[in-house]
Amino acid sequence: MIDGYQPDFWHWWILALGLIILETVLPGTFFLWMGISALVLGLLAWLVPAMGWETQLMLFAILSLVSIVGWRIWQRRHPDVSDQPMLNRRGEQYVGRVFTLETPIENGFGKVRVGDSLWRVSGAEAAAGVRVKVTAVDGVVLIVEPAE
Repeated sequence: MIDGYQPDFWHWWILALGLIILETVLPGTFFLWMGISALVLGLLAWLVPAMGWETQLMLFAILSLVSIVGWRIWQRRHPDVSDQPMLNRRGEQYVGRVFTLETPIENGFGKVRVGDSLWRVSGAEAAAGVRVKVTAVDGVVLIVEPAE
């Protein structure tokens, strides 16, 4: 820093605004917490104007780290509840459903038609045309067993 330079509270508020705007452009709720930390530090700098720039910078780093880590811990303990939990896990929507094999399962793999697309399946050897039930999903491969 330049000798005698002391950041004012409004410097932190401008940084907070910039970080919050950056959060709207880049996803991930990372810059949001840094922006909130800068906002809080601006308030502290306004209340305690004699605080040195070293202390301000250290407090900003600590507040940012604590807020980001705290948010991630809270998010893990309280995950978002959705009315469509399988929305981005398309394969899991098919667990329990029965399909007809489009190609035989040979060497552990075959294909089924789901709507207008073919899905790779894994299971016991079976001929084309046999009905199979999806029991699980492994990435983009449906795990199947013969339907009853």
